[in-house]
Amino acid sequence: VQLQASGGGLVQPGGSLTLSCVASGLVLESHAIGWFRQAPGAAREGISCSGTSDGNIFYKESLRGRFTISRDNAKNTVYLQMNNLKPEDTAVYYCGADMTSDCWGTQYEYDYLGQGTQVTVSS
Repeated sequence: VQLQASGGGLVQPGGSLTLSCVASGLVLESHAIGWFRQAPGAAREGISCSGTSDGNIFYKESLRGRFTISRDNAKNTVYLQMNNLKPEDTAVYYCGADMTSDCWGTQYEYDYLGQGTQVTVSS
């Protein structure tokens, strides 16, 4: 199983980015998928997790409304749309997939992890 994250970069405060995570060796449609991040010297922080059951979607409360998770099953890809980015959003962003079908919360531990993509918010 491989998860390939992309879409990070340098963006000014208030800007937007969309991260993508393409899976191979795993059909994401049947699995819980999500995003977490880790800033230098900080602990992992769960951002959002999307399960397969209706309504099984979680967001870190402080990010709800600015970040949106979505999946395109036809492309076996999960996305993270990030709007109104702030300097404190600077971190390495990772995607993850679980063998389970649903999330237990805004988790930051997954059975499979992508390699991470750097997001830097700075003027």
